[in-house]
Amino acid sequence: MADKEATVFIVDVGKSMGEKHHGRERSDLDWAMEYVWDKITSTVATGRKSATIGVLGLRTDDTANELEKEESFEHITVLQPISHILMPTLRDLRDKISLSHTDEGDAISALVIAIQMITAYCRKLKYRRKIVLVTNAKGQMDADDLPEITKKLTDDAIELVVLGVDFDDPEFGVKEEDKDPFKAANEATFSKLVEACNGVFGTLVQAISELGLPRIKPVRPVPSYRGRMNLGDPSTYDSAMCIDVERYPRTKSATVPSASQFVVRSEFANGNEASAGQSSTTLLAADDGPEASHKADDANTLASVKNARTYQVPDDSVATGKRDVEREELAKGYEYGRTAVPISESDENVTKLETKASLELVGFIPKEQYERYMHMTVSNVIIAQKANGKASMALSSVAHALFELDSYAVGRLVTKDDVAPVLVLLAPSIEPNYECLLDVQLPFAEDVRSYRFPPLDKVLTVSGKALTEHRNLPTSSLLEAMDRYVDSMDLSRFGTDEDGAPSEYMPMEDTFSPVVHRIDQVTRWRAVHPTEPLPPPYDVLTKFSNPPEELLQAAQPHLNDAIAAANVKKVPPKQKGRKRNRDQPKPLSGLNVDELLGRQKRTKIAADNAIPEFKQMLATTEDPNAIEDAAKQMSGIITAQIKNSFGDIAYARAVEALSVMREELTGLEEPAIYNVFIKDLKRKLLAGELGGNRREMWWELRKSRLGLIDKKQSSLSEVTEEEGKEVAPLLSHV
Repeated sequence: MADKEATVFIVDVGKSMGEKHHGRERSDLDWAMEYVWDKITSTVATGRKSATIGVLGLRTDDTANELEKEESFEHITVLQPISHILMPTLRDLRDKISLSHTDEGDAISALVIAIQMITAYCRKLKYRRKIVLVTNAKGQMDADDLPEITKKLTDDAIELVVLGVDFDDPEFGVKEEDKDPFKAANEATFSKLVEACNGVFGTLVQAISELGLPRIKPVRPVPSYRGRMNLGDPSTYDSAMCIDVERYPRTKSATVPSASQFVVRSEFANGNEASAGQSSTTLLAADDGPEASHKADDANTLASVKNARTYQVPDDSVATGKRDVEREELAKGYEYGRTAVPISESDENVTKLETKASLELVGFIPKEQYERYMHMTVSNVIIAQKANGKASMALSSVAHALFELDSYAVGRLVTKDDVAPVLVLLAPSIEPNYECLLDVQLPFAEDVRSYRFPPLDKVLTVSGKALTEHRNLPTSSLLEAMDRYVDSMDLSRFGTDEDGAPSEYMPMEDTFSPVVHRIDQVTRWRAVHPTEPLPPPYDVLTKFSNPPEELLQAAQPHLNDAIAAANVKKVPPKQKGRKRNRDQPKPLSGLNVDELLGRQKRTKIAADNAIPEFKQMLATTEDPNAIEDAAKQMSGIITAQIKNSFGDIAYARAVEALSVMREELTGLEEPAIYNVFIKDLKRKLLAGELGGNRREMWWELRKSRLGLIDKKQSSLSEVTEEEGKEVAPLLSHV
């Protein structure tokens, strides 16, 4: 469980914080608040009630604190008492933090009030206490009580962080030229205080520059298996080996934050409906007091959506044709051909394999015989049971034996009772002061996809002869040029380490998921800035989106050599427009075969030779009316074949003809002609106008995917993908 936290932010809102320095387009306050909002929203995003925050305003126009009657504590305002902050409170706090019209206010006195707030809230309980002061150090300060403040911070284990606008930091390389002596003296006072209580003293330049570095959430280890790893059957053989082990994930894909569904709350909903539709955020905010509840009503105009599922079965006795049934009345079924085989609850146990949680070693294999592509899952780590010296010694022996023999172990793993068993590969991992086994899931025979593809280094002829020189094979000069190009794009030594020596360009610990952290960034931004444009992604998230420019320039000559060796030519852009003149195969002699054979342009299509004559008619015309006439004749032939078919004898011929018609009209970019016919064909089939019940014919068409031509298949089609599925309801009647 995470530790309880209590953090107080002291924000300097004095008049001098409205100034702009060193070419910044924002005021010092807006610039400093970028850091404060980032820290607050990051805490709010965790959703932990134990992570509490308070906010103090320094050099405010008004005074509102427990010691406000004393003169030295004027112009200090408690903007937010220490509490669990929700989004309504966050936006309320955004309205409260604004530039004041005074520079009066003592930062040391603000520290005293922050210490008092933490002491009153945490009492003697175990908390991680922290105070963050953000200021430009241009206000008056009374440093007489610094020893007592230092002692209180140390005794109560309160971490003090002081971040200043344009503070000097030699280690980070920041030094403000022509600094005001008064500000320099205040900086020295803060530095002395922080050093005395072992706090953090820094400049906002560094703090804000590090905001773009994603903060990786620590993950609490949760074991996926706890039990014994057996070699042999301990119930049968005394020589069997049993080791108490635990299994934890080693790598696991980070999930992207999911979005929930909400609906705008109706203004006309009555009190009960509004109460029932409140989101969890509103309910939590209402518990914080009347003011928080009021803000929750203003900020949360969304109601959570609750899903309901109903089950229906066909029933002619009901007016709607469908009858609602309860989930308990349903039975599970397994698909068998085009039917379903029902399995009752009493027989359901037959489909389950009764297993007991265990990890059993079934054998060993040489390391060189295992292929890396057989990994089925992410990796896990198997360690000895905690505080079990005997198990640690035994697991260490197994790991060293596998390492010395260059072998892997194969095990049968059942993580929990009645869970399907899996095969896992166990590899030794031996590090200083750390030894374990790494495991990945292995495939079963049904999981392997053994596809055969043509070889890349040779061409096999029909007679079985292997050709190593062919127009489809790379030449030796091309291979050499490509080798040089790949070597020039090597990233493993393109970066530099702290000493300037070559190192890896993108190490894993510095490569972050752009999607995960970008969603986190924009969510936190939108929580505070509901109407402002979204900020650009952090540079660290886009750094590795493209190869480094210096590397591309260095590799360009090698790329040019590879292009020349491969004889790469630019492909002309695809011509838009209707493809009336389709390329026809031409004989090498250049003679016109149609003229030699005396062929005439066809205007009629015979039913006994429909497909060749339909293609010939389309190939010899460019007139849209002739294309439409050919499609009309073909439509009539297909309709007649279905209508005059004895049973399903002529269905195959009709399907083939319709397939050719669809392909040709798609190529000629005339999808509308085909779509009109297929809709009319569906209507006739439903109405029984083609010689009785011909619904089985429609099933054949659906099985052959001869439905409407949608926009995905032809850009000139006016049918969307959803409209293209409108024939699906007919299947329920087939």
